[in-house]
Amino acid sequence: MFTLSKTLRAVTGALALAAVCAAPALAADKSVMVTSIVEHPALDAVRDGTRDELKAEGYEGGKGFKFEFQSAQGNAGTAGQIAKKFVGDNPDVIVAIGTPSAQPLVASTKTIPIVYSGIADPIAAQLVKDWGPSGTNVTGLSHMLDPVKQVEIIKKVLPTAKRIGIVYNPGESNSVSALNAIKAVLEKQGMTLVEAAAPRSVDVAPAAKSLIGKIDLMYTTTDNVVVSTFESLAKVCNDAKIPLLASDTGSVKRGAVAALGVNFYDLGRQTGKIVARILKGEKPGDIPSSTSKNLELYINTTAAQKQGVTLSPEFLKSATKVIN
Repeated sequence: MFTLSKTLRAVTGALALAAVCAAPALAADKSVMVTSIVEHPALDAVRDGTRDELKAEGYEGGKGFKFEFQSAQGNAGTAGQIAKKFVGDNPDVIVAIGTPSAQPLVASTKTIPIVYSGIADPIAAQLVKDWGPSGTNVTGLSHMLDPVKQVEIIKKVLPTAKRIGIVYNPGESNSVSALNAIKAVLEKQGMTLVEAAAPRSVDVAPAAKSLIGKIDLMYTTTDNVVVSTFESLAKVCNDAKIPLLASDTGSVKRGAVAALGVNFYDLGRQTGKIVARILKGEKPGDIPSSTSKNLELYINTTAAQKQGVTLSPEFLKSATKVIN
């Protein structure tokens, strides 16, 4: 009886071992680390959209998946420290939101997959050489805007505008690239761009005030320094009765008259899809960089009233969303 039981146990054990070996392997734990140069509505929407899309793809925190976020709080030095930490932690994918966060990461690793997002010009930022597959560890999504369409919006808001003001951070390559692009279009149409530099968020309001009396309308790009303190810029424009236009729809409810731009949450969802593809085995160097074509027009009628501009019925009807 003992011999039979021992034999049965041996057979049962062997069958159990065979069953385990034959069973499909469980997916290994995955980790995605996300960093942003600063927290403001546009970049936060990219982060949230990325997280939500990954959840929809089955990658959810606490279920064999780790999603970690760190902000550099607008400090380039902190962005570099976060880059070193993330590379040392060796996650499966790193998502870099904003040029100042992406650049130190791309410089720090040539192996860990990096997906950039919330960046206007990845080529000028030297993240990739062109829009095709990079053949490196880097890919991502841009929100580059057509400057011709931006000038069209300027003319629709204030047809008589000739002198366009812009506050920007000269240390951010995206901002400089966007500034040069719209400047070229304005000059072709007999208009002038009047510039004021603001390297830090505390410089934005003083820079804007320095333009009062010299401009007809204020235009902003998706400059991270400016967007991080957009309300201070809006107050200057309200007080001076100068129409303020933005390049991201999130800034419209913060005081801009209008913005023709991408939906940054949607950009985040698209970013999440790319991250999921990499987690499933695709190489980032095989995925071309791309831009979002999903543009939306937001209009704030209260801001228009505060800034002394009357919007045409046709322009109002063309809006994706009107904020009162």
